[in-house]
Amino acid sequence: MDEQTCCCHKTKIRSEEEYKSLIHRLNRIEGQIRGIRGMVEKSAYCTDILTQVAAANAALNAFSKELLSQHIRTCVAQDIREGKDETIDELVATLQKLMK
Repeated sequence: MDEQTCCCHKTKIRSEEEYKSLIHRLNRIEGQIRGIRGMVEKSAYCTDILTQVAAANAALNAFSKELLSQHIRTCVAQDIREGKDETIDELVATLQKLMK
């Protein structure tokens, strides 16, 4: 359905809304990282930098949660309906990586 396999690499066709939402989050995270770099370059106080790092980590976690939620609702659900039980193992492995 939403997932294509080509040359042993899986891809996902996303709706325009899903794509825009993910890219918007990534653009904000990229800006936060640039801001942190600027703080280091300007010798900002350590705790101020660490506060911004925590904010960037929270933004990355929010991105991961959104992407994971969409993945489960689309790719995983479709694969389970199609009897592709290996997708469950893939999901478990992905969750283990996220929880490190």
